Amino acid sequence: MDASRELEMDATRLQDLATDSGAGRRAARAIPTLLILVVTAAVILAAAFLSDRGSSAPASGSVTAVSVSGTASGAAPVVGRPAPDFTATTTDGRQVRLSDYVGHPVWLTFGASWCQACRAENPDVEAAYRSFEARGLVVLQVYMSEDAASVRDYAGRVGISYVTVPDPDERLSAEYRILGIPSHFFIDASGKLAGMKIGSLDPPSMRAALQAIAG
Repeated sequence: MDASRELEMDATRLQDLATDSGAGRRAARAIPTLLILVVTAAVILAAAFLSDRGSSAPASGSVTAVSVSGTASGAAPVVGRPAPDFTATTTDGRQVRLSDYVGHPVWLTFGASWCQACRAENPDVEAAYRSFEARGLVVLQVYMSEDAASVRDYAGRVGISYVTVPDPDERLSAEYRILGIPSHFFIDASGKLAGMKIGSLDPPSMRAALQAIAG
C-alpha cells in the first residue's frame, strides 16, 4: 500500500473518531435534560394522584351550592329561637313532626345522595349518632329533590341507621332556607335552635356541636 493511500485511511479513521466523540458529548449533554423531564413528569403524576384523593374525601367545610324551588311559608331559622316546625314522611312511611321530638336533642341535616360532600361525611354522621344515641339524640336527615325509593336505596347501601326524610318538592329545604348542602341545624331538648352550619363537618366539630345540645 502506498504512502498516500495510508494517509487517506488514517484521515478517515480520525474523522470517524471525531464523529463518535461528538455524539458522546451530545449524549452526555442530553442526560441532565432527560433527568429533568423524568422528575417533572413524576411531580405532575404525584400532584394528580393527590388531587384525585382529595376529590374523593372533601375537606371540612366543603359545600355544594343549591337553588331551592320550593316556597317557604314560615319564618327563617334563627339561633336562639324555636326551630321552624314541620311535618314530613320518612323513607319507611312514618309521619314525623319536628316538635314531637321536644325533650330530645335533634340534629337536623340537609343533603342529597348526589352531593359528594354529603356522601363523604355520612359515615362520620353515623358514627357520631351512635356515640350520642344513648343520650337521646335524634338525627333527621333530609334529602332534597329525592323521592323515598332513591333515599331508601342509598341509605341501605351505605348503612344509615338514623331517620331519613325525602324532600322531593324541596318544601322542607325552602322552609330552612337551604343555600348549600350539607347544612346542619343543632336543636336542643327545648326545641330551640342552638347552632347551624353550612358545609361538611369533621368529627371533632360534630362532637362539639352535639355536646352543646346533648351534654
